[in-house]
Amino acid sequence: MSQSVRRAARIIDSIARHPASVSQLAAEFEVHRSTMFREVQSLEEVGYLRKRKNGEYVLGLRLIALSHLASDSLDLAEIAHDRLVKLHRTVGNTIHLAAIVDHSIVYVDKVEDTSGVRMYSRIGSPARPYCSGVGKAILAGLDASDRDAVLRNVVWEKFTAKTLTTRPDLDAELSTVSARGWAVDDGEFEDFVNCIAVPIYGPAGVVGALSNTAIRMVADLNSLKANLPLLQDVAREISVELGAA
Repeated sequence: MSQSVRRAARIIDSIARHPASVSQLAAEFEVHRSTMFREVQSLEEVGYLRKRKNGEYVLGLRLIALSHLASDSLDLAEIAHDRLVKLHRTVGNTIHLAAIVDHSIVYVDKVEDTSGVRMYSRIGSPARPYCSGVGKAILAGLDASDRDAVLRNVVWEKFTAKTLTTRPDLDAELSTVSARGWAVDDGEFEDFVNCIAVPIYGPAGVVGALSNTAIRMVADLNSLKANLPLLQDVAREISVELGAA
C-alpha cells in the first residue's frame, strides 16, 4: 500500500473519531500544512470528507452512504440466507441474491442448483445489469439518477440474439418490469440459461433482488414462472425484516 493511500485511510479514521482542521491534522500526522491540505482536498473532491463553515472536516456524505450500503448488503445476505435455503429446497433450481452497492449490482448469496450444473455467477462478483434478471429487477425500482449511475459505465455487449444492447430498449423493458413487479433473463447472457427475478426493498427503496435460475432444458421460463408467487413471498418477508413499509 502506498504511503498516500495509507495516510488517507488514517485521516479518515481520525476524522471519524473527531472533526479536525487542516492545521490540526497536519500537527497530528507531523506533515507540512500544504501537504495535508492536498490530502484532505482530494478526499473532499471524492466525497469522503466535507468541510464545515468553521474550517473543520467531517466525514463526507458519500463515505457515509457507502458505509450504509455495505451494512445494508451484509444485513440483506444475513437476513435472507435461511430463507434462500428453504426456497431452494422447494423449487430445486439455483437461487441468487443480489444487492446494489455503490452503483453496482453484486451477487451477495447463492444456493446452487441440485443438478450439479454450475452457473457463471460468484458471490461478490458483479451482475450485468442489462442482461440479468436481478439487474433488471433492481434497475426498474431505481429513480432516474440512480439508474443512470448504475448504467453510466456499462459496455453494451451482445452475448446472445436476445441481449438488449441499447438504453432505449432497456428502459422500455424496465417500464414493463416496474408495472408487473418482476423481471426475466430469457437467455440474454447465456442462451441456455433463463431466470425470473423479484425486487427486495428496504426503508429507502429497492436494495436488492432474488432470482430463480435454471438451465433451459431443466426448467424453461414458463416452468420458472410457476415459482413466482413463492419468490414474491420470500422477497416480501425479507423486505419486511429490512424495515420496508
